[in-house]
Amino acid sequence: MLPRRKVGSRLRLTALAAGLLIGGSVISAQQGAKDGEWHAYGGDLGQTHYSPLDQINKDNFNRIEVAWRFKPTNLGDRPDFNMQATPLMVDGVLYLTAGSHRNVVALDARTGEMRWIYRLEEGKRAEASVRKLSARGVGYWTDGKGDDRIFFVTIGYQLVCLDAKTGHPVPGFGKQGIIDLKAGGDQVLDPILAEIGWNGSPVVARDVVIVGAAHRGGSNPRTKENAKGYIRAFDTRTGKQLWIFHTIPQPGEFGNETWEKDSWSYTGHTGVWGQFTVDQDLGIVYLPVEDPTGDYVGVHRPGNNLFADSLVALNLQTGKRLWHFQFVHHPMWDYDIPCAPILADLRIDGTMRKIVAQPSKEGWLYVFDRQTGEPIWPIEERPVEKGTVPGEWYSPTQPHPTKPPSYERQGITENDLIDFTPEIKAEAVKLWSEYKTGPIFTPPIVIGENGKQGLLYVANGANWPGGSYDPETGMLYVYSHTLTRVIGLVKDPKRSNMDFISGSGGEDRVLSVQGMPLVKPPWGRISAFNMAKGELVWQIAHGETPDYVRNNPALKGVTIPRTGRLGGAGGSSGGIGILLTKTLLISGEGGVFTTPTGQRGAMLRAYDKATGEERGAVYMPGSQTGTPMTYMLGGKQYIVVSTGGGNIQAEMLAYALP
Repeated sequence: MLPRRKVGSRLRLTALAAGLLIGGSVISAQQGAKDGEWHAYGGDLGQTHYSPLDQINKDNFNRIEVAWRFKPTNLGDRPDFNMQATPLMVDGVLYLTAGSHRNVVALDARTGEMRWIYRLEEGKRAEASVRKLSARGVGYWTDGKGDDRIFFVTIGYQLVCLDAKTGHPVPGFGKQGIIDLKAGGDQVLDPILAEIGWNGSPVVARDVVIVGAAHRGGSNPRTKENAKGYIRAFDTRTGKQLWIFHTIPQPGEFGNETWEKDSWSYTGHTGVWGQFTVDQDLGIVYLPVEDPTGDYVGVHRPGNNLFADSLVALNLQTGKRLWHFQFVHHPMWDYDIPCAPILADLRIDGTMRKIVAQPSKEGWLYVFDRQTGEPIWPIEERPVEKGTVPGEWYSPTQPHPTKPPSYERQGITENDLIDFTPEIKAEAVKLWSEYKTGPIFTPPIVIGENGKQGLLYVANGANWPGGSYDPETGMLYVYSHTLTRVIGLVKDPKRSNMDFISGSGGEDRVLSVQGMPLVKPPWGRISAFNMAKGELVWQIAHGETPDYVRNNPALKGVTIPRTGRLGGAGGSSGGIGILLTKTLLISGEGGVFTTPTGQRGAMLRAYDKATGEERGAVYMPGSQTGTPMTYMLGGKQYIVVSTGGGNIQAEMLAYALP
């Protein structure tokens, strides 16, 4: 493993003296949303998704009802079925992205009525985009003197700065309020066809706005040569580029030697497609970096491939690397980092520690000292199996955290197979035997090797919504689901110039037995961790048992406990986000089913944070597709969540007590 540089004391002191001032007060990164508002995607820049509000609590959650609803189709767009936005609330106004055109909308936070809308028509540039949808939200900045701005990234990958009061582009930012992110980024990109975009919410800290990069899904790339996911920061007032960080290091830069045979020069991806986290006091931004091209094979990129699948800490003002940790050497399992790390200040073994915790698809929480990058608990480099794919490069070891324990399955054994009846178990064993299986980091195979159809494994433990943290109790919560994948590699020069690509259905393939997942439930779960001790406190199945299980003829007369549900719109790999309040953990279900009242839809559920005991549930017309948030206005607490999924059109619901 490559060494990690420590943050200098001069940087720390300077950062502490220059905390961001909003309304005259320093905003701490990990203390949750302040003053009944919601100024950042995660409530704060530490990505806690926490608010201390408690008007809605365990005694009255079942009484909340829809206060208002907002439908993107009212904007004149094509129907949107997967609205992932989490809105911001500032001074009585909600700001969000919405609709198939990715409009930016300002809503009255009391009524849901629209105050203004901004739309940028990008024509062919948007039509060719690899990252569409309504995106996950916006960023907010203020100088504290009346200059309030909203930032978002368009479908065509342009950064736009809007006046928060009017929705008009700010003329002094970039070129009339717009920066073309496909230009000036240390690589030549076609302004229309380049396969790069971003669904994330810009992060704004001090006077810096930072944007990420995402690409076409990397499971079956058409070429080994792709756009690189470099990360850039801009001045919030002028749009001047402040720095760029090469997630694939160029010659002379740290880590370039980990891209052997000049593979750095043509390999792409390796962006940040999730959210960023910032410690404003320390002046550090944390980058959760994704896979390089492609997800399942690295024949064309020998070496460990820094900074792929790494958490990278940068100086917020300069973009200089402070430290990094690579979770997967030479990635080939699509174990990219999908979500933001979480900041916390905790007393561990008698000493106050500033930590950063990174949820992962592997099912591990990786926990570090956020100033130095040193693991809080040992992370051991352990030998792993060497694969057999011709020409592939293999790392002899991979990192294995010793604490906290995994919150998701890792590998699929016979004991993991669905076993509601002996007949179902026998069918599952037969199907399972057709694939190669093993512990985490078992390498992929070419289809047909030893008569196997491919590697069967578990991925997508946590996804882009990430985890949530309670700064008052030191508890961290994460939703995960047991999603099986198959990697069976083939040569197919008609589809790609890569030596191998997945030929087995690859991404998010759920093998089924009698119409049910191959592995036993729970298929979706919420796990609670005591972060001071690195211990799993409780784990529950999250989500009602699907209709196709409850009504399955093969289970007639069999009692099935709640199974939990795969997260995301329609039960896909998207994942489910968690909102924490003073007294409750609140999260909706993925997919739709027949609710206890006989309606088609899903439930928004509230749990006791200490025990996981359910405290209430209210109806939603569709799956939860965006992470909930909450705010207080006019003496009333609201909970807002985006819903939709499958063939159910997207809408945003605001709940409150009657």
